[in-house]
Amino acid sequence: MNPNLKAKLENLPDNPGVYQFLNDKGKVIYVGKAINLKNRVRSYFHSSVNSAKTLALINKISDYQLILTDNEIEALVLENNLIKELKPRYNVNLKDDKSYPFIKVTNEPYPRIYHTRRVIKDGSKYFGPYTDVKNMKSSLRMINQIFKIRSCRLDITQINIEKKRFKVCLDYHIKKCDGPCEGLISQKDYNEMVSEVVKLLKGKIDDLITDLNFKMKNAVAELNFERAADLRDKIAHLQSISSKQKIVSDDIFDRDVIAIAFEKKDCACSVFNIRGGKLVSKKQLRMVSEEGADLSDLYSAAIRFYYTEFTEIPDEIILEIKPVDAILVNDWLNLMGNKKIRFIIPQKGSTFSLMKMCTENARLQLKEIQLQKMKKEGYLPHSIASLQRDLRLNILPRKIECFDISNLQGTDSVASLVVFYDGKPKKSLYRKFIIKDVEGPDDFSSMQEVIRRRYSRLINDKENLPDLIMVDGGKGQLSSAVKILEDLGIHKYNVIGLAKRLEEVFLPRQSEPVSIPKTSSGIKLLQQIRDEAHRFAVTFHRKRRSKRTITSELTEIKGIGKLTAQKLLGIFGSVNEIRKSSTTSLSEVIGIQKAKIIKDHFSE
Repeated sequence: MNPNLKAKLENLPDNPGVYQFLNDKGKVIYVGKAINLKNRVRSYFHSSVNSAKTLALINKISDYQLILTDNEIEALVLENNLIKELKPRYNVNLKDDKSYPFIKVTNEPYPRIYHTRRVIKDGSKYFGPYTDVKNMKSSLRMINQIFKIRSCRLDITQINIEKKRFKVCLDYHIKKCDGPCEGLISQKDYNEMVSEVVKLLKGKIDDLITDLNFKMKNAVAELNFERAADLRDKIAHLQSISSKQKIVSDDIFDRDVIAIAFEKKDCACSVFNIRGGKLVSKKQLRMVSEEGADLSDLYSAAIRFYYTEFTEIPDEIILEIKPVDAILVNDWLNLMGNKKIRFIIPQKGSTFSLMKMCTENARLQLKEIQLQKMKKEGYLPHSIASLQRDLRLNILPRKIECFDISNLQGTDSVASLVVFYDGKPKKSLYRKFIIKDVEGPDDFSSMQEVIRRRYSRLINDKENLPDLIMVDGGKGQLSSAVKILEDLGIHKYNVIGLAKRLEEVFLPRQSEPVSIPKTSSGIKLLQQIRDEAHRFAVTFHRKRRSKRTITSELTEIKGIGKLTAQKLLGIFGSVNEIRKSSTTSLSEVIGIQKAKIIKDHFSE
């Protein structure tokens, strides 16, 4: 232990407060709270500590700082704020918490309602955080559809209204705003409508419907049928929303269900918001911690991250286990919510089913987090590693190029090149080859031509060669490819042949095929690549043969050359369309003389 640190430990105070551990570079690596700083801080340096996470932390502590508070709740609030601000390595941290948006109800005479990512203590009301942006936008659309909340940024005050500084905009004329800027709705009525929106955002839809029904009956009694009709439409919209919400409880308690799934450093937290027995919204938090974190610590962090001063705190919070500092966190929530809040750890019944459902959501979220992380870190499919093992390659075959030859009785010979990268086709790198130097059905010579053209160009352009070259065929095709590669100066290279008949894999200078289990994901990847190369080659061959056949039918006409035939096919699309076209239409493309020749030919 650092001698200076040892001396400081002798002078720790007995007060409640927050401690910050620093590494040798002066960076805060852990923030904690304590009701007695002396006892808590010294406990880290006892010989009885055996937690791997704590031991790793202790080995990096070079100094510490203290902040004294009046009580432990103040220490908890300060600890929470410091963790959010400093994001120490050994604390549980909220991932990307600054990006979560809120719905803001402004503190103005005629409030506006919009989404924001900046939370300012200006007396406005904030609802959120919304971890799903689509859900937040859907809520705003619903509000704008049902309520006539102004969308302008005008400074609407009674003085400005009396001075007639503003004019109603298009929103008023299309009945999306009641025109508060010209005093067409009183401040009392407008704010009453805003209160209805607030009740909706809190998930109290059924209570809101009850209130609106009462107001509608009063409007009818007062013969204010226009207002009654407006209220009727609001109620219809809200009833439609309410009917879509899943009923998960028979009682009327407001409760949140919080479930956590974690593995190593990744942690997913799912929150179900239940209001009046209905599941009104779901939220997700992504957290990160050092390996070895305890579930009770994660629950403590999740509760403190989620229940900020802007989040409505329910009557009950359902958890899998209690947080590590349950009494303190409960006291803090009681203070924040200004009511008695209970932690429920269900063992059976409907609440247990809710907990189970929420846990499944958290596990699904964790899998998505891990999948995204693997993709970001360059995760490779198992088939790539399996192929390296099966073929005993010295490198991972991340980039594989495969060749296939296609012809029909030696005519219109073509070749295809398909490229697979990390087990997936890279179609932008596919290439087609027309065999130029080989006459007749000679697949070996055709393969040599294609291999020579492909890799001589890569060498000249100083481009990287693939990790594995593959040819569709057995020992003969493979030997042809190897000979050309050696002529180009490419020796001891990873090249294989895959024979169609028995799905056998051949290596250079080996008479017998490689023994690979038929169930291996590596051999299945090779088959997929070979089949894709064959498909690509056959498609190109058919297209070329069809084009040649159609073109030759036109070029057989005396006086019509290949270029003229191609021009006509490019405009009319087919020989049949050319046959049906008038002399005038044809003459606009190839001139009157050639047009007459074609018409005379097809009229015979």
